[in-house]
Amino acid sequence: MPGLSGVLVFETHTAITAMVEPSVRPLTNRLSLARYAWLSIAAALVTILLKATAFWVTGSVGLLSDAAESLVNLLGAVIAFVMLTIAARPADEEHLYGHSKAEYFASGAEGTLILLAALSILITAIERLVHPRPLAQPMLGLVICAVASLVNFGVARILLSVGRQYNSITLEADAKHLLTDVWTSAGVIVGVILVTLTGWQRLDPLVAIAVAGNIVWTGYGLVRRSVLGLMDAALPAAEQAAIEEVFARYRQAGIEFHALRTRQAGARRFVSVHVLVPGCWTVQRGHEVLEHIEADIRQTLGDTTVDTHLEPVEDPASFSDVELDREVT
Repeated sequence: MPGLSGVLVFETHTAITAMVEPSVRPLTNRLSLARYAWLSIAAALVTILLKATAFWVTGSVGLLSDAAESLVNLLGAVIAFVMLTIAARPADEEHLYGHSKAEYFASGAEGTLILLAALSILITAIERLVHPRPLAQPMLGLVICAVASLVNFGVARILLSVGRQYNSITLEADAKHLLTDVWTSAGVIVGVILVTLTGWQRLDPLVAIAVAGNIVWTGYGLVRRSVLGLMDAALPAAEQAAIEEVFARYRQAGIEFHALRTRQAGARRFVSVHVLVPGCWTVQRGHEVLEHIEADIRQTLGDTTVDTHLEPVEDPASFSDVELDREVT
């Protein structure tokens, strides 16, 4: 198998580096993201006050369900702040891989709170369905609810943008929850308007039941994503394909790869792979190639820890360690 010259390694590394998308940015100080959780906390307090007032003036169980979800928003925002603070801590002797998985606890807890809120909404809505009550001052309640929704929408857009920019599952979960709250409020507003126009009181609890179903779906999605993260699920197919593109360029130079393993912990990705090179290479030469490969993967994915294992391509034993575990003979 032909050797790989230092010039070719440099050219390959340069070509791959040039392909890095400008949107990929190194991770900034994670602690700075906690201030966005304070923004979410403030928004939750404002919307709770507004929606509780709307329920008080109308007596609408739909608006009550909306206010209950805002209470969940507040609890979720507090948890997000705590977990973002923990996730920002550097690695230590007891957590050598860092604390970034704390973000999964935040999104999982928020998802669970959403499911509990949905249950309470269902209980209240079913009781009102059996014993309907007329609504009072519906238009005033709708105006107050609409103002609260605008607050949530503005904050959600900010959190979603920042969460995606810095790959924070906690901020993304909080943003999606707030956006769900916006659509929930829209449904409640429609329900109250229909009750006002038709006089059919049972429309209000029926809308509340539909709202609860929507909340359940959102909560399930957040819990599922958190569980997958805690179970060390592999990186998405698109990111694995990006890694394979890096490998393809080195394969052109006679280098092989196998035993690729990936996972994600909060904002940080972890990639490990075995790299097979000619056995006649010196340790220094192999080390330099691995440094280039690791740098290319980090630049392609962003905030990534890359572990490589160097093996001689001629040794049959190099191909017997593809599985996670193997017996030592």
